Amino acid sequence: MNSNLTQELEKFGILELDAEKVLVVALKRGGDLAELFFEESSSTRVIFEKGRVDRLVQGVDRGVGLRIIFSGKSVYGYTTDLTEKALLSLAESLSLGVTSGQNKARHKSIEWQLAQQPNVEIDQYRIKESPREISMSQKIELARRGEVAARAELPDSRQVTSVFMDSFRKILIVNSDGLIAPDTKTYLQTVVQVVGEKDGRVETAYESKGGFVGLEFFNEVTPESVGRSAAQRVQILLSAKPAPAGTMPVVISSEAGGTMIHEAVGHGLEADLACNGLSVYQGKLGQQVASPLITVLDDGAMPGKRGSYRFDDEGTASKNNVLIENGKLKSYLVDRLSAMKFDLMATGNGRRESFRHKPIVRMTNTYIASGKDEPEAILKETPWGIFVKAMGGGQVNTVTGDFVFAVTEGYLIENGKLTSPIRGATLVGNGPKVLSIVDRVGTDLGFATGTCGKDGQGAPVTDAQPTLRIPELTVGGEVPISEYWDKH
Repeated sequence: MNSNLTQELEKFGILELDAEKVLVVALKRGGDLAELFFEESSSTRVIFEKGRVDRLVQGVDRGVGLRIIFSGKSVYGYTTDLTEKALLSLAESLSLGVTSGQNKARHKSIEWQLAQQPNVEIDQYRIKESPREISMSQKIELARRGEVAARAELPDSRQVTSVFMDSFRKILIVNSDGLIAPDTKTYLQTVVQVVGEKDGRVETAYESKGGFVGLEFFNEVTPESVGRSAAQRVQILLSAKPAPAGTMPVVISSEAGGTMIHEAVGHGLEADLACNGLSVYQGKLGQQVASPLITVLDDGAMPGKRGSYRFDDEGTASKNNVLIENGKLKSYLVDRLSAMKFDLMATGNGRRESFRHKPIVRMTNTYIASGKDEPEAILKETPWGIFVKAMGGGQVNTVTGDFVFAVTEGYLIENGKLTSPIRGATLVGNGPKVLSIVDRVGTDLGFATGTCGKDGQGAPVTDAQPTLRIPELTVGGEVPISEYWDKH
């Protein structure tokens, strides 16, 4: 067996395993590709409430998944037994589900090659201070600091929950094309949620920060700053007016992150949807789908971002993918299965929650590129409307592009200035139509972190956008526009 493969398996404590033999058995009845996905992971979650630890969760997981691709379909299974006997049994069982394919591995020995990621600085994915190197009491202290800061900012808050999370993931992808792709991923995140009440009305806000980073992250973003931000947002909501309802200009701040681009556009550009009749963007490559001011990218190679990695969970190197350029649709996000099924190039977007899940097409760090307008000028030159500073959750129909998003922090715009905060606003529209009428794009760029759900799996992601102005967008609210702007 190849020495590189032997060394990588030894890092998992696997000393006697003929991976090639397992892959050959997997393809014995046909198939175009067989793939082993080894994973070891460990994680910590500290939940701090009422001046004490409410919950503390630690976990370690280890296993391997086996996938066989054939004729645009796949079969998948996994086991926590990493012995050769168990993997040969799994391969034999899965091979029974294969009905066709080229059977690449049976007729010749596999030529192994260690995957390389081009054009990446050596330190790009290096963690300077690993969360695994500090004690549990130190992690508890980080969570405590977020709660203390939030309560100091809003002493009469009903509830404050502060969470510290870290995880370490070591993976190895080995497939019948001869690929050997190892990677390690360290994630850190701090979240504070605050609940406040005033005159019988309850408002909730949260703030979340983190990424593919170590403890050095807290040199720039502290638990205290996260706690204060969440508490301040609740204070604003408690003093806010009901949102107006109707069609109006909307300015979305870069501080809101790229929730809209992620949900309303990003999912529709995933090849498993876009090439299967489940996306409004199907068949539109090369066509104008947005304003010439709009360029959309998905970049899994951005240093420190929560959606970043060296290789995706199929062993494809991450890279910067241009999806929409100056309004024209240039590319979809593509995993290995979609690439083989639709004759496309894999883009490094095959991701899975763990070895218990098969890979599917997922976004990484998705954002609208910065434009040429100063954010202050965009606001000043918008006589009326609403300003969105923070976005919440929402729903999107990828087939039609229609969306509904909640606004968690917003303000009235009056005579080019921010005035009263508003509550209860929702944005209602159609992704392609909204992007086609954007008329101002700021020079700034704001990022937001999160976990994206799809097909029952979660994946760490980042999304971002500059300040944008949409001249006409439907806003759901409680009062008529005329209550705030008489001329309308």
